Parts: sequence; structure tokens; C-alpha cells
Amino acid sequence: MKLGLELANLHLHQPVVLALPRGGVPVAVEVARALKAPLDLLIVRKVGAPGNPELAVAAIVDGDPGEVVLNREIVETYELDEDGLRVLIAKERPELERQRVAYRGKNRPISIAGKTVIIVDDGAATGATMKIAVRALKRRSPREIIVAVPVSPQETVAELAREADRVVCLSQPGQFRALSYHYLRFPQLSDSDVIAAMDGAVRSQTGGQHRSGQQAAGPGSKAATKSIRRNNREK
Repeated sequence: MKLGLELANLHLHQPVVLALPRGGVPVAVEVARALKAPLDLLIVRKVGAPGNPELAVAAIVDGDPGEVVLNREIVETYELDEDGLRVLIAKERPELERQRVAYRGKNRPISIAGKTVIIVDDGAATGATMKIAVRALKRRSPREIIVAVPVSPQETVAELAREADRVVCLSQPGQFRALSYHYLRFPQLSDSDVIAAMDGAVRSQTGGQHRSGQQAAGPGSKAATKSIRRNNREK
């Protein structure tokens, strides 16, 4: 994986790799392997504006504790008060909790205090989710935050560079169009794919044990094969 090799050349201090599910997980697995670094998930749930769910007024970021990051410009545009925000956020919490339980179970997030955090996704079109992730992680006292993606438009990379300490992006096409155009195959990634990929990564790091102590799917299994898929969505 070229992205992992690019990061390995930086000789980072205590790297921790955080994947944005779903699409970022297969990419992050390869990055963590190249860096021989711990791998975890960073689950972010967008809170859409009234009547425009694709426009984020806020986001809920899973963690210990979880956090709400506001997009204050959009909040002001829609003239949302605290009660209005509370209602919108409450609608999204069940899905974030469902993903947390499905992906993480009872496992606690890896501590990132004093460490170099690498947030990985399969690409960044607008960079909205990634920017929210960076802002949330800044509150958790990391040594450095690095955004790592295979592909992103030049203007998005510039915006992310203002948020993170560093951005590593392999390709910055002038004509970006959609993320799917920059992959040979870009099928959907399911919850079971995320779980299989994460369990396979942890199994390889811990000598064959599942995160819960059970045997994980082997590299030739159907679950492991599915884990290479990408999630067909825009960021």
C-alpha cells in the first residue's frame, strides 16, 4: 500500500491509526500494517440540517467520552437554538450507538494522548467528515494529527492542511468529479466487512486471536475477502 509506505518514511512518533468507517477501514488496515501501529476506529455521525440532511450542522464523534462538534456557520444560517440542535442530534445518536456496538463491542477506544494520530479514509471529496474528526481529536491531547487519504481534490487538501498538522495525499487530481471515479472497483462496504477487516487486522497483530478472544476469520475466508471492498459514498 503506497499510502502506508509514504507514512512510514516520515518516521512518526508512536503512531496510532484511526479509520473512518466504512470506506476508510480497508485503507487503514494496510497503513497500520506498514507502520506496525495500533489500529482503531473513529466513528463520526453527521447531523443534517432541517430539510437538507446532506448539509452538516454538527457531528457526533464516538469516544470516551463522545463529543458533539458544531458547524457554527451552518447553525447560524439556519438560526438553530439549543433546543433545535438537541432534537437533531438526538435523532442521530441511535445510529452512532448501533455502529459503536457493532464495530467495537465492549472494547474501549485506544488512548491517543501524546501520540501521533493518523486519520485514514478512502478519499476526501469535500473533507467535511475529516475536518470534524480532526477538530474532535484535538481535544484529546495528541502529539500530532495527520490526515491520510489516497485521493482528494487540491482545494480539499488545502482546507484539511489548515485543520490538521499534516496531510498525506497520494493523488490530487484537478478534475475530481466523484470518489468512485478514482477506483477501479468501488462497491459498497457493509458492517460485516468492517468487522471482518478489523478482526483480521487485530488477529495479525496479536498472533491469531480475535478482539474478543475468539479466532478471527482467516485470510482466505469469505469474510476476509470481502474486507477489501470500498464504500461507495462521498465524504
